[in-house]
Amino acid sequence: MEEIRVSPDYNWFRSTVPLKRIIVDDDDSKVWSLYDAGPKSVRCPIIFLPPVSGTAEVFFQQILALTGWGYRVISLQYPVYWDILEFCDGFRKLLDHLQLDKVHIFGASLGGFLAQKFAECTYKSPRVHSLILCNSFSDTSIFNQTWTANSFWLMPAFILKKIVLGNFAKGPLDPKMAHAIDFMVDRLESLNQSELASRLTLNCQNSYVEPHKIKDVAVTIMDIHLRQFHSTRYAAINPAMVSAAELEVRRASVCPGQDGNEDL
Repeated sequence: MEEIRVSPDYNWFRSTVPLKRIIVDDDDSKVWSLYDAGPKSVRCPIIFLPPVSGTAEVFFQQILALTGWGYRVISLQYPVYWDILEFCDGFRKLLDHLQLDKVHIFGASLGGFLAQKFAECTYKSPRVHSLILCNSFSDTSIFNQTWTANSFWLMPAFILKKIVLGNFAKGPLDPKMAHAIDFMVDRLESLNQSELASRLTLNCQNSYVEPHKIKDVAVTIMDIHLRQFHSTRYAAINPAMVSAAELEVRRASVCPGQDGNEDL
């Protein structure tokens, strides 16, 4: 478990990128925790939303890499919300507070589902320019847990953690994968009962993404795709960091959203 926590990259991240706490709801107990790194002049950054077991710092390696290339990256840890519409309203208020009109969102598992639902909820006045989905889903019925979604709040923390841990890979693993899982387990231990219960509720309550409401949003599954937005008003990178050669490649490429193989 100590491999990542004592690594130079993690220590550098913790010492150079401050953790911010922001309240945007009337309820002062709902605190958003976030790391905001990279050039603040970028007005369409990429936002990372974690899975059930994650916190804002689980994306520290992505933050270090992307900011090194000139991107603005915001990694979030959402507060306790028991309803998807409540989450979407809180997320919208957070973007308003950060003065961000539109954003790119990378969502892992539950984070990806919430990203899709936020895009759906704001489709009449779009706030999401693109989605990158990793190990995510579009319909909670796949978990066959909708009937228990309203009972998670009653369960003690150790039961909730056991439910989450049951989804982690077991058996012989690549060392890097094993260290990553250990790190996620450590982050899981930092979450309290309300945080875990609310996330599992969002993950399992009866809900699905209405595809016609996000049909105009560029979506990449697993492959990150921000290069297609370089030299546009939706660029998440400092323009000075984009090479002329890279811009030429973009101009010659297919239309945005049509090539699922583009990367950063």
